[in-house]
Amino acid sequence: MTVISSEKNILEDPTLGSNSSPSIHHEHQRQEIPTQRLVLLCLGLSTGLFLSFLDSSIVATSLFTIGTEFNDQERVNWVALAYTLSYLGCAVFLASLSNVIGRRDAFLLSYVIFLAFSLGCGFAQNLQQLIAFRALQGLGGSVIILPEIAPQRLLQALAAIIGIIITLSSVLGPVLGGILTKYASWRWVFWINGPIGAASFLLFFITWPKPQFLPDLERRSWIELDYFGSSLLIAAAVLIVFPFQNADSATDGWDKPIFLAPLIIGLIAFFGVFAWSFFVDRRWGDKVAAALPMNLLRDRVYASAVLNTLFLGFPYILVIYAFPLRCQVVNGKDALVAGVMLLPMLGSSAIGSAVSGKVNGKVDHSCETLVVATSFMVLGCGLLTIISGSVTLEAKALGFLVFVGLGFGLSVSTTTMLAALRSSVRDHASAQGIVAQVRVLGGSLGIAASSAILGVSLHAQVGGLVTSQQIASVGKGGDDLPPGVLVAIRRAYSDAFREDMRRLSRTRQQEQRIQDEIERRKAAAGRGPQ
Repeated sequence: MTVISSEKNILEDPTLGSNSSPSIHHEHQRQEIPTQRLVLLCLGLSTGLFLSFLDSSIVATSLFTIGTEFNDQERVNWVALAYTLSYLGCAVFLASLSNVIGRRDAFLLSYVIFLAFSLGCGFAQNLQQLIAFRALQGLGGSVIILPEIAPQRLLQALAAIIGIIITLSSVLGPVLGGILTKYASWRWVFWINGPIGAASFLLFFITWPKPQFLPDLERRSWIELDYFGSSLLIAAAVLIVFPFQNADSATDGWDKPIFLAPLIIGLIAFFGVFAWSFFVDRRWGDKVAAALPMNLLRDRVYASAVLNTLFLGFPYILVIYAFPLRCQVVNGKDALVAGVMLLPMLGSSAIGSAVSGKVNGKVDHSCETLVVATSFMVLGCGLLTIISGSVTLEAKALGFLVFVGLGFGLSVSTTTMLAALRSSVRDHASAQGIVAQVRVLGGSLGIAASSAILGVSLHAQVGGLVTSQQIASVGKGGDDLPPGVLVAIRRAYSDAFREDMRRLSRTRQQEQRIQDEIERRKAAAGRGPQ
């Protein structure tokens, strides 16, 4: 559940012009929610956001244990990917759904699905069940709830808080996962959602305000939803990621049909959804809630924020998964210690989010902030390539993670605020849904690409000399392996992580060039409407 609690007076933003919804003209007539009730309501909503993002990373330090219990290390990454693929596939469509059934009902629906299948994950008896329940859990996690409940003066502060929540949940996930796996069971990674989620559910239900405290939002009907465009968007998101996850198989390589067929279909669907959205905009205009609203995509500032979010999700989520895995295999750390190693990135991410909210609180420096964020990400990923493959973890690696965290914190808060400011009330849900979807898409591509690189590295270093169970034992010491094989496996993981960081730094450099070009054009055209 991506939870954004904000209101904005669109009439004060001349850059939106005719894109504004007619319903916003009644904004001034509603009463402001009492402070105490607003705080409690935001707490309930923020907890939903926290749990949603927490579950995207909490399994990072539990995958070895899960794979060992179910005797399947080759497919255990799907425990992580099933959630993210379901999340990214349905985020935009279910955001539009909240415009039909209402914000409150969308949130309640999301919580019922999310909590029910969280418990199902904990009771799974085999890996297939766990993957299926994770996919359904991600469906609940992707429901977007966007109640416009807070006053305009709190928008920047709320964007910073949301950025902090996203960064905290993303980095705390592996730490909490490590603690629960070590001292209880990996099943508690999912069961913990029960009591926390129930408390948040009740808090939200009790504090939801009466109609006079809510903006007069115009609801859409079921026939206005863009079912075909949403289907294309789901196909594009899932089918583009799927083949990369399977590309590390020795028998199903990059030139095999199992890789090429879904990738080609996914790319066709990707371009198809843009063509369809353009057609819907020309043919029916605002009468149909297009999967990708063209009035948002025509806004170059919003489009640049979406692009930044895509490139942002790729390295950040990859580091959250790949660095603890490297610590376990190469450095012999247990799941808990491997998760704790991410704490420097956690702290710097929170600082970055707070700084972004402060810098952009009164004057719009969003473009400059995103350029600085990209620079930090490039620097951090580039420096991580020089970590040695020795058993002892170098302290400087933790310092390098600080730069990655700063870049993420600066970026996520800024893009959240931009999505709110550059969209009308009617498109608010879709705007935030697109940002959430591309963030998870970037992360899914990062995890899948990392798995492919690791598979290639393992095949090159150890070939068919060891089983997946023996590879899993490396994270627990690898005492049953010959010394030469143990060294080869550790070298394979170290080389794969180094290659991940090398590719990430190149990707972020390309993004920085794009951001520089956008800023140059923006300066040339002035800071007026885009």
